[in-house]
Amino acid sequence: MTSPRSSHHRLSTRTLVVVGVLVSLFLAGVVSYYASSHPDGLMFVAGEKGFLASEKGHATSGSPFAGYATHGIGDAGLSGGIAGVVGVAVVGALAFGLFTVLRRRGHDQHGD
Repeated sequence: MTSPRSSHHRLSTRTLVVVGVLVSLFLAGVVSYYASSHPDGLMFVAGEKGFLASEKGHATSGSPFAGYATHGIGDAGLSGGIAGVVGVAVVGALAFGLFTVLRRRGHDQHGD
């Protein structure tokens, strides 16, 4: 005898991906607005150990989203949120492209 609770509802891949993207966008765009303004762990330790002043620019330091911020946006919270949303979008697009290529390649190898 089975109870109504024993039936399992299977979550579709599409639903899982959509929920994952929405949660990621919420965390990157909204929750990051309230994130600490203190430096990250590496910069904190560099300051504590006295070598933060020796920090040098890097290849991407002039990019529009360098330093977890969006250049040209005065509000630090909004700037970080926009940078986070763009980051989620870029990583999502790259992942989607990679999965699409790998899926097609897998079908071609198996004769599907």
